[in-house]
Amino acid sequence: MAPSILVSAPLPDEVVTRAVREFGAIVAQERSLSAAEIIDLAHAHQLRGLLVTSRVKLDRTTILSLPETVRVLATYSVGYDHIEVAAAAERGIIVTNTPDVLTDATADITMMLILCACRRAAEYLAVMRAGWGVRHEPNELLGVQVTGKTLGILGFGRIGQAVARRAQGFGMKLLYHNPEPVAAAQALGARYVPTFHAMLRETDILTLHAPGGPATDGILDTAALAALRPGAVIVNAARGQLVDEDALIDALKRGHVRAAGLDVFRGEPNLDPRFQVLPNVFLTPHMGSATIETRNAMGHRALDNIAAVLGGDTPLDPIVAARIGQS
Repeated sequence: MAPSILVSAPLPDEVVTRAVREFGAIVAQERSLSAAEIIDLAHAHQLRGLLVTSRVKLDRTTILSLPETVRVLATYSVGYDHIEVAAAAERGIIVTNTPDVLTDATADITMMLILCACRRAAEYLAVMRAGWGVRHEPNELLGVQVTGKTLGILGFGRIGQAVARRAQGFGMKLLYHNPEPVAAAQALGARYVPTFHAMLRETDILTLHAPGGPATDGILDTAALAALRPGAVIVNAARGQLVDEDALIDALKRGHVRAAGLDVFRGEPNLDPRFQVLPNVFLTPHMGSATIETRNAMGHRALDNIAAVLGGDTPLDPIVAARIGQS
């Protein structure tokens, strides 16, 4: 079978097996390919579909350099900030993403970050790695309880709502800010707050689930942090660009923010070294979707989208240039 698609990054074996079986795919199982390599392979094999990840920026120049044969760009992610969708639309290339299938895994890691930040998990781990050896007094290394706290959720789409469902199990009070209130059936008992800063003034723990883009870049800035209740905890498993990291680090050092649980960062994979030395920060390396079940589901969803487009059908998850999604 002549190859019809490219899988441009190492994916789980189950996904790769299907890609090769159904599409004769060229697969990059050793490393992620660069934009230039993707262009070269697309031309060399006159490929019809590309399965890409968020690790490679597909800007206007890259997209316009693709051969006319390319009909679909399927990204192995919910976010699509790395793809210039308008340029793809000009070329008649359909862009798709993988919503829904990441929801539970990302909500799970969000709850992990909330618990680990509130209960000083990074410090506990450091003690144990050092061999423990000394019992702590009753007033040492005290965290804060999650149960009963007010959770503020920025972005109340699929993931924000899944976090709310989990937080209900901890008896948390729920607030959310979104461009618009959701239907009552989706609110899960959470109260809509029309402005972000108004929500922050009532928030003990803040979790971020807003989309990326100019409207939300640095939305958690010095002014927003000042609006937070003193001693609040901040969690981000969405996008590093939502946070002004200088402002957050300053707030953590001053104690205005008690702790943070962070899975995403502005300079990924190059972490700001100031985070590494802060004892009140629990860090993970952008692993929100990193479960076997989810990574397989993401791959199959991307392949389902490719199959639909190449088969002349409407894809499950088309992205249009004007769309602004909620995580």
